[in-house]
Amino acid sequence: MNKVAIYPGTFDPITYGHIDVIQKALKLFDKIVVGVSNVNNKNYLFSSEERINIVNKALFEDLKLSKKKIVVVSFNSLTTDLCKKFKSNIILRGLRAVSDFEYEFQLAGMNRKLNNNIETIFLMSDVENQIISSKFVKEIVKLGGDIKKFTTKSTIKSLKDKNDNYE
Repeated sequence: MNKVAIYPGTFDPITYGHIDVIQKALKLFDKIVVGVSNVNNKNYLFSSEERINIVNKALFEDLKLSKKKIVVVSFNSLTTDLCKKFKSNIILRGLRAVSDFEYEFQLAGMNRKLNNNIETIFLMSDVENQIISSKFVKEIVKLGGDIKKFTTKSTIKSLKDKNDNYE
């Protein structure tokens, strides 16, 4: 029986914190579905198509991870509906700091109420990646800072290209 886990997020853009969670999850599950949220309640830097392209390049070109074990999809539904589509009862969430926990705990509870067969598994990224957030990465690149320690080469290029277009 294949164990499939859903890893939803905005990935605007993907960081080494996200990648760390994916790599840890690969040790636990047969397949990881990286669900790139396209819900319109956020102000994204990158479009859904751009974010999917960035995630694919980061995972499969920069890091050479297995396309057999990871699928990247866009979704604009409830995460529980994405679980149903991929026959999964596992939602993965990354935790960086204690401040994340309250929101993530509430989200896990709501997902459980929507479908009581779904379990949320929290994975922590390694210490050196716990401070990384997409928000900070975008801000650092906008101010001309070095983000090599925070994300992959292709993601840095995408961020710089996008930043050049807005200057």
